[in-house]
Amino acid sequence: MKKILILVLTATLFSCGATKTLKTKKKTIKGNWTLSKITYSKTGNYNVTFFGDASKDCLEGSSWKFVPNNNSGVYTINESGCVAGEREFIFVIQEIDANSGYYDFMLKPKNNEGNLGYRIDLKELTETEMLWRQKIIIDGTPFLINMNFTKQ
Repeated sequence: MKKILILVLTATLFSCGATKTLKTKKKTIKGNWTLSKITYSKTGNYNVTFFGDASKDCLEGSSWKFVPNNNSGVYTINESGCVAGEREFIFVIQEIDANSGYYDFMLKPKNNEGNLGYRIDLKELTETEMLWRQKIIIDGTPFLINMNFTKQ
């Protein structure tokens, strides 16, 4: 009985921790990134406001800093014609399927009135590149937004 109790407690402790792969992803995302390019799955001009904050033109070229030990970060917009400055956020990376490498990424601006968060697919993360993909439905048709980052 004692051995079973120890086994159950050990299994419980290990199941609560992040997986090794998830810890590696958090270590890789740490640091400074540039949002180098935003693309859409369909051609055309779209009026998209990202994170309830800024347009594509304002976010392209923005600097991002991720601090995984407290799941926080900041992005900075410096484009002329845009509301420049730093925006703080909280983020969470959640492993959905280790076999496919599918990760869910949640970004929540700290100073938003509606307490909104934004779900994004973390499609790719290497030491030098990161790709976020957001899928939305417009008029019943899927529409993909790709956000390409490069590490500074």
